[in-house]
Amino acid sequence: MESWHCLLLLCTLSLVLASGGVTKNDDDIDLVSFLRSIYPGLLVRDEPFIISRDFEIKSLKEPGRPKVLSITEQTKDKPVSWDTNGAPGPVVLTKDGQIKGVTVEKAHIFYGIPYADPPVGAYRWKSPRPVTPWQGVYDASFPRAACVQACSGPIAEECPRIVSEDCLYLNIFVPVDVNLSAPLQSPLPVMVWIHGGDFIAGSASKPLYDGRFISNFTRTVVVNMEYRLGAFGFLVSGKDPHTSAAGNYGILDQQAALLWVQRNIAMFGGDPSKVTIFGESAGAQSVSLHLMIQSSKPLFKQAVLQSLPFSIPLKTRHDALKLGKDFAKQTNCSVSNIVCLLSLTPQAVLAAQMKTSSKIVNPFRFLEVFETWGPYIDGELIKEQAVTAFQKGHWQKEKPVLLGTTSEEGVIFVYGVFNKPVSAVESTVYITAIFKQHTLRILHKYLPLYRDADRRDMLAQIVTDYVFLCPSRRSARAGTTAGSAVWMYVFDHVASDHRVWSGLTFCYHHACHGAELPFLFDSASVANFTLTLPEKLLSNRMLCYWGAFAHTGDPSSRAQQTTFCREQRLPVWPRYSDTSGWLVMNLTVRSHAQVGTRSHMCDFWDKLGIY
Repeated sequence: MESWHCLLLLCTLSLVLASGGVTKNDDDIDLVSFLRSIYPGLLVRDEPFIISRDFEIKSLKEPGRPKVLSITEQTKDKPVSWDTNGAPGPVVLTKDGQIKGVTVEKAHIFYGIPYADPPVGAYRWKSPRPVTPWQGVYDASFPRAACVQACSGPIAEECPRIVSEDCLYLNIFVPVDVNLSAPLQSPLPVMVWIHGGDFIAGSASKPLYDGRFISNFTRTVVVNMEYRLGAFGFLVSGKDPHTSAAGNYGILDQQAALLWVQRNIAMFGGDPSKVTIFGESAGAQSVSLHLMIQSSKPLFKQAVLQSLPFSIPLKTRHDALKLGKDFAKQTNCSVSNIVCLLSLTPQAVLAAQMKTSSKIVNPFRFLEVFETWGPYIDGELIKEQAVTAFQKGHWQKEKPVLLGTTSEEGVIFVYGVFNKPVSAVESTVYITAIFKQHTLRILHKYLPLYRDADRRDMLAQIVTDYVFLCPSRRSARAGTTAGSAVWMYVFDHVASDHRVWSGLTFCYHHACHGAELPFLFDSASVANFTLTLPEKLLSNRMLCYWGAFAHTGDPSSRAQQTTFCREQRLPVWPRYSDTSGWLVMNLTVRSHAQVGTRSHMCDFWDKLGIY
């Protein structure tokens, strides 16, 4: 009987799609209500991923910095901190002034270095401005506030305890044996990490991203940056940047941080001509955009993209303005009244952001549920979708790229949205909302493979294949055809004790989204699990590959690996090419090169031509 229900539902949705809409005013469509009107029994979250909490405003004044407002979460816990034990540290002279860091077991660390002036007050929705030089010695012994965000649920434990609009800072990690008081004869490569978090959460100072281990192991200078998030970083209220919020500020912040690295990293022993940018999830999206943005071209040499959600669409200007209009309604400001918008407290901006996060601007682009706020195609900085740019060769093809996914990316997204079982009928609703006229072919391909009454595993695999794995493979093949140097991987390992990192309890027994991070950053203990000896060897191998790539642009460079991976027996990671059978590196306790995973499914998606 359920197959007949599916057919009836498809017929109903086909009529809706053919009519071109649901209501006369598409601006006000609520996707949840729309789907429930079609199938009343629908199980779906009404609230967004990240939910607002109670906040209080506190005054924060740092030495040598102007007094600003900080939003501090009401909690009995202490703010996230790093144990430096009052250790003495080196002093470095940058172009903006002197900075004193700390020296610990693994590295010299410089926390909270300002790379732009605070984007507060009248500068809230403006491009980042150069840092105002300071007198005296800047205290870089502790992390500064993260950018404004709020979260609850599974990831609440990871949220920064102190957030502020004054958040344009970066952290630098230098190998402990580097003498910063004397110039290096051979400057070290630089690895700049861009954190993920759906462009609404995350922090450079998250303990999971502690850069001291990568830095010391690979002999690189590691930089972690903060950038504006949510409405603070991506609100679009109009087209004129002088009289409205014009969006993409978070990406401009990243550019400003990369420019700061070019100007100053030599003082920390880094080589500005050998900068690798790397990031995961929204961080990988950011990396992909910098590969497309012409003005970012001189700021880095090569890139690593970890779990890039290629098929989650960037908003068009039209849709970004719709979101901005809805945001303004929540604040009782006119969308054209920038003075009113600027007068809002940080809590009011965050509250309006949260309320608009549960609403999908375009109901026929259902994947926006995974990324309400973020970069948009403004026609100047960002000119097209990343997946389109990579397939058409509209990116910096001369730069080496290391690109990969985890084997079960979609688990975290599907189980995060759908907290109750999803029937075949209900799953058909979502598949139709996303894929429209392609729905029958997709159902025909996937339904026979999943017999459980709960179809969330099927949806998770579709998300893995369509959003992450297959468009990455398609883009990598387009790059190699154009002569680019590309290496592909799949991270396919689950922690041995079956506990999970990032507080994501529904990732048991899965190598899900972000699963590689504790291995790459050697921060498993922070992520609440312990590495076995084979897993420790996997972590070391990953550090060897990433380090060799940073040094030479080739993760399998034997000459470079021998300098810091002498005891590692590393499988050769072949460059991605059709002459090698399109081999990818399977990163697990027994890492090995293999023919690409799920090739038959990716062939199917490639033929659909809907990335």
